[in-house]
Amino acid sequence: MSTSGTKMIAQNRKARFNYTVVESIECGIELKGTEVKSVKAGNISFPDAFAEISNGEVWIKQMHISEYSYSSVFNHNPNRPKKLLLHRDEIKRLNRKVEEKGVTLIPLDFYLKNGRVKVNLGLCRGKKQYDKRADIRERDVQRDMQRDFRKGLNG
Repeated sequence: MSTSGTKMIAQNRKARFNYTVVESIECGIELKGTEVKSVKAGNISFPDAFAEISNGEVWIKQMHISEYSYSSVFNHNPNRPKKLLLHRDEIKRLNRKVEEKGVTLIPLDFYLKNGRVKVNLGLCRGKKQYDKRADIRERDVQRDMQRDFRKGLNG
């Protein structure tokens, strides 16, 4: 995300651990004014969030955007479903893939792109327990190799 005009707001690391990302797609999100301000402030939580396709529209559910602290009576409902902005052809293609067994839509990242809030939506397949253990083992091996490499340079 180091391109100009792009700033990372939040990542869903839990989703990358629990799911294998088959494909990802960038999409916009329909937010109210106080929600945009709250997201830009980083008050967003979505570890258990998922996307659902209904009536030709994609909705994110179980995503929490905290109320904006400087707002008065015009605040938003923090847990309301949010509509994602995708083209009709993209929604049809995603719907065909989601109908497969074990595939779901998970929001992976939220970021600002040219001042607009964008979502990186992942088409994910659940990992088995042994896959998760293998990932942990691989991460530990990489960490040990980096540590030994730094020790060799300094010592």
